[in-house]
Amino acid sequence: MKIVVIGASGNAGSRITAELARRGHTVTAIARNPEKIVAQANVTPTAGDAMDQAGLARLLAGHDAAISSIHFLASDPAKLIGAAKDSKVGRYLVVGGAGSLEVAPGVRLVTTPGFPVVYKAEAEKGAAFLDLLRAEKELNWTFLSPSALFTAGERTGKFRLGTDQLLTAADGKSSISFEDFAVALADEIERPAHIRQRFTVGY
Repeated sequence: MKIVVIGASGNAGSRITAELARRGHTVTAIARNPEKIVAQANVTPTAGDAMDQAGLARLLAGHDAAISSIHFLASDPAKLIGAAKDSKVGRYLVVGGAGSLEVAPGVRLVTTPGFPVVYKAEAEKGAAFLDLLRAEKELNWTFLSPSALFTAGERTGKFRLGTDQLLTAADGKSSISFEDFAVALADEIERPAHIRQRFTVGY
């Protein structure tokens, strides 16, 4: 497939780009500074600005799927959604956050007392992005939320999937590596199972 990754030089974006390339997909890797993207087969580093809706739509056009992997506070969800719609891209997938996941019926993680203040604004904007997508009538979207601890680690290929509830392991921890998150996202592109839905991945 022809897949475009917005934010391909970031922590999650770089792993997603590498995972798609190793599976043989043709990847257009968009970043504000494309020189930061690691050179690899099947990957074309491309300069792009997430805040430029018209320019981004041109870059997304002609791809089977587009992945948005950028910080919510550094972007405008309305412009990203608009660019995806304008481009007529087949699918639009978003690297979400854990803050919008539920820890009890109707209770999002971001609203709990122990949620780190430093991440609150980012999490709230991510939740608003998800709400915008859920109101979207035209776009073929998918929103993948990581578990609470989202860090560099190993590519094990062993993880669990969920829907709107935060996943926790037997020891009470909620985590996923960037590498395994990329596997879950690539799997979803190859074998669509969450069309117009949010899902989550964790150990």
